[in-house]
Amino acid sequence: MSAAASSARPAADPGRADRFRRLAWGVVGYNLLVVAWGAFVRATGSGAGCGSHWPLCNGEVVPRSPSAETLIELSHRLTSGLDGLLVAALVVLAFRWFPRRHPVRTAAGLAFVFLLVEGAIGAGLVLFEMVAANESLARAWWMAAHLVNTFVLLAWLTLTAVWAQPGAAAGGRRLPLSFAARDPAAWLLGGGFVAMLVLGASGAVAALGDTLFPAASFREGLAQDLAPGAHLLVRLRALHPALALGAGVYLVAMASAVAGRRPGVVEVRRAANALAGLFAAQIV
Repeated sequence: MSAAASSARPAADPGRADRFRRLAWGVVGYNLLVVAWGAFVRATGSGAGCGSHWPLCNGEVVPRSPSAETLIELSHRLTSGLDGLLVAALVVLAFRWFPRRHPVRTAAGLAFVFLLVEGAIGAGLVLFEMVAANESLARAWWMAAHLVNTFVLLAWLTLTAVWAQPGAAAGGRRLPLSFAARDPAAWLLGGGFVAMLVLGASGAVAALGDTLFPAASFREGLAQDLAPGAHLLVRLRALHPALALGAGVYLVAMASAVAGRRPGVVEVRRAANALAGLFAAQIV
């Protein structure tokens, strides 16, 4: 995307754009909490807390005498439902406060689409009983798809907030994250995004293997990985650390290369340094 094309994009009212941006970042933060709570549901084995019922919980709107697992699963459903309302509000405001062809409209709309897909995958996990102690490979595929969709959802929500920055799409300023079709930086960043999706999918499978086949120590876990006849989920979890290291090295090198191609853009250099720091923290 060229700078001329970016500057031709319509502008939104600066005041409304600023309020929308703050709301959008709030929704991004809330989604991170929902994702973290979903991981807690999986880690505690509470995915079957509402039985194989959806959207009802154990066949009831409000379960009576719920167990701890039921409360954990039900709370996740409620927070996810609220998330749906928040993202829907973003879409409504995006179409009311931003003019036609503004990228915020596209980003918010796609975020809502992937949120619907997220809900459908979550419902499928419950209805097809891909929860709790289910050790099937089908569950691993479901979990990987769930995580990949979550990453894409978060990406569109983040772009909704970034592109809502007042003046980001008009006034002669380049639209953030816009690149010419042949710009090597675009391909480098695209490769990084794909690497993160693959890494996230492998992480979901590794986490599932750790949940279903827990080990009290590293030595015990390694013995499980190398044992003859070990479950495929156990064998696959050993792949994740290697993928994490490879993807991390690529991301740091990619960030440095992109920053080198944008020597005059301070924000790019800061983002590259932040990415390298996050990778180091993740390894630790």
